[in-house]
Amino acid sequence: MAIDSMFKQMKADGIDVIGFAAGEPDFNTPDEIKAAGIAAIENNNTRYTPARGTVELRQAVCDRMKADCGVEYTPSQVVVASGAKHAVYIALRAVINPGDEVILPGPYWVSYLELIKIMGGVPVVVTATEEEHFKLSADKLAAAITPKTKALILNNPSNPTGMLYGREELQAIADLCVKHDLYVIDDEIYYSLVYDNRKFVSLASLGDEIKERTILVNGVSKSYAMTGWRIGYACASEPVATVMANYISHSTGSPCAISQKAALAALNGPQEKVETMRQAFEARRNAMVEGINAIPGVSCITPEGAFYVMMNLKDILGKTLHGVKVETADDFAALFLKEGLVAVVPGTGFGAPGFVRWSYAASMESIQEGLRRLRKFLTE
Repeated sequence: MAIDSMFKQMKADGIDVIGFAAGEPDFNTPDEIKAAGIAAIENNNTRYTPARGTVELRQAVCDRMKADCGVEYTPSQVVVASGAKHAVYIALRAVINPGDEVILPGPYWVSYLELIKIMGGVPVVVTATEEEHFKLSADKLAAAITPKTKALILNNPSNPTGMLYGREELQAIADLCVKHDLYVIDDEIYYSLVYDNRKFVSLASLGDEIKERTILVNGVSKSYAMTGWRIGYACASEPVATVMANYISHSTGSPCAISQKAALAALNGPQEKVETMRQAFEARRNAMVEGINAIPGVSCITPEGAFYVMMNLKDILGKTLHGVKVETADDFAALFLKEGLVAVVPGTGFGAPGFVRWSYAASMESIQEGLRRLRKFLTE
């Protein structure tokens, strides 16, 4: 947040800064989806909906999950929330009691840690190294499970690392969760952004036993460039879905009626633009990874999904750049913004203190210029 505040102030002051901190697509919401939102207003679809979302939208979620992920749900198992983050929140509300342990693979999206704490849960961070491709292994998961363990949070593909779990890796995790009767809050919000001809596999598709224990979280934010519309959803067993719906009923009341109409158009409409966006992100990823690895002193591994790259600073930390000793990723990010005029996110908040996160939800021109500035920053 400090880096973001500094970036926005510099931009407001007319300084030529470039930002790579965005956690949202830089594409516009497709026109047909915007039109559905406008039509909802004009047709007076502006009143309360059922707490768990309209029946037609929940049916559309079921249809999309079956078509894309091979997982079958009924509308009574679907809960529509005010964004995927809200869905994670109410999922934790539904299953976590104070003192319950929740295993959180690291690096992790910063909100997961805080959401567990909000519930009175105990986050058990299990860190995977870059050499392990930032992915939780079954062995590490098994070692972290105690009698107090209630749930696992999984994010696939991952923010901040962009790494993707394959079928065998997921099966090993699923077997352990079934064995120990754990819930899995499985955030698959980036599921449509997978590269190199890899196939996305949903955890819930691996059998009835793991599906029964999985709260599958998804939404329209990333796939359809609809971050500001605030529509996410969760698919779960009927008892869990009912409890989640009760939390919505007594907190937000229901998701935005207008946004639900737009989300319905997104899920039921043509999907070609999702693929167009995915292809653009893959080209940008390739350019960013190649560019970073061509610059002495920094490196990264190739992410397999989402739109983030984790840049390794191991050869930078402890050195002096531009008259400043760089001890941490926070130091690097602040100095890179001040002297290099580029904003990236320190990995500290993600449980990855030796890295910074770049987002390639930016134009190819911005990526090329950002890499040019990185090389200049490190060599002059």
